[in-house]
Amino acid sequence: MTGALRRFRALPLRSRLALLTATAVAIAVAAVAAACWFVTRVQLESQLDDSLRSVKVDADVVRNLSLGCAGGTAAVRPIGSYVVQLVPLSGEPCTLPGAARIPVQDGDVAVAAGQQDDALHTTEDADGKDMRVYTYPFRERQDLTPGPPFAVSIARPMAEIDDPLGSLAWVLLALSGIGVLGAGATGLLVARAGLRPVDKLTDTVEHVARTEDLTVRIPVEGEDEIARLSRSFNAMTSALASSRDRQAQLIADAGHELRTPLTSLRTNVELLARSDETGRAIPPADRAALMASVKAQMTELASLIGDLQELARPDTADQSGPPRVVALHEITAAALERARLRGPGLTIDDALSPWYVRAEPAALERALVNVLDNAVKFSPPGGTVDVTLEDGTLTVRDRGPGIPESELPYVFERFWRSPSARALPGSGLGLSIVARTVQQAGGTVILRRPADGADGTEALIRLPGAPTPPPDAA
Repeated sequence: MTGALRRFRALPLRSRLALLTATAVAIAVAAVAAACWFVTRVQLESQLDDSLRSVKVDADVVRNLSLGCAGGTAAVRPIGSYVVQLVPLSGEPCTLPGAARIPVQDGDVAVAAGQQDDALHTTEDADGKDMRVYTYPFRERQDLTPGPPFAVSIARPMAEIDDPLGSLAWVLLALSGIGVLGAGATGLLVARAGLRPVDKLTDTVEHVARTEDLTVRIPVEGEDEIARLSRSFNAMTSALASSRDRQAQLIADAGHELRTPLTSLRTNVELLARSDETGRAIPPADRAALMASVKAQMTELASLIGDLQELARPDTADQSGPPRVVALHEITAAALERARLRGPGLTIDDALSPWYVRAEPAALERALVNVLDNAVKFSPPGGTVDVTLEDGTLTVRDRGPGIPESELPYVFERFWRSPSARALPGSGLGLSIVARTVQQAGGTVILRRPADGADGTEALIRLPGAPTPPPDAA
């Protein structure tokens, strides 16, 4: 059984469908044929029994037959297609010379004795033929005759219904075979027609696997399962193409951004190396400036590489641990301490209300540091940065030059930098990381002009949470 199932599973899908269709039709045809045969048999037997019950033997015929039963023998005489037999109380089988004897059964004797009304049964005669026998008490239906009581048995050969049933069985068998073959052929045609969209899908998948061409689309027709599968495949290839394009764009943008610090770093290192090779000492002040520039470029390069690693992770990747309940006000306070170190001449005012969210702590702190770094970087010397946290909304307001309205839609794109900020250090990845981290935490972030119309930029980060930690925070 297991081997047959394994071989069946090894067949092509259209062959399995055709085989299943043929099997189902075969079972249905066999069930219908068997039901038809049995119903026909019951009907023919019922008609035969009715015909036996409807036969009435004349009293004169019975008297003549009874006179021929002298000495306790029964007279068997054919009347048309019927065989008439007289059954005495003795129950001794008796026949006329040359006639096939029909064995007398207990039911026949009981009818002759008046113990039951009639009897109906099937038995074999002396020649081995199956006979359908109906026995009834003669004295209850005709004039009395002299002698002991007896019954009359009327019989007809079962061949009258067995032969037609045999022919019917062969006809049904032939029709069943033709039906199964036709069902198999039809099932194969239907399987081919039904699986034609699957063949197209298979060819497309193989083409994509062979050529890596993600622009191929499958025509979608209808609303059936194949159409849904085609839509899903088209959506998948579209998403893969978009992902590949984003990766290519990220690599191109990363190469462009890495080229600037690497070129500057290479230039400074070559100056230092040429000084050592030629023996011409660089003035101490210039050498110190070169070393400071090298350190700054290395710091910028390391920061850019870190940002690239952060963005290279899939959106669903586990960064440094699963999200858990964290105190947003505490993380904001820690980010503020780092921001104050980077802007010693700035005034950073904060008003933080307790707020607890579910997020990855390290990623969330990095996002807040990026927002505060932007505020510090674009604030004028001696300026003020306002940071408030109330009801899950973190607002960071600086007094810098601000971002033009036409540039606000692009601030969260990777490597995008405002023309006015290109002279400042940075990679253009900070706000992309902020948007990604906030979205992963289920929140939103926007940048806008201040509501009072003054100079500067206002960043609003909204995160779902509560002012008190949930019971499972521990």
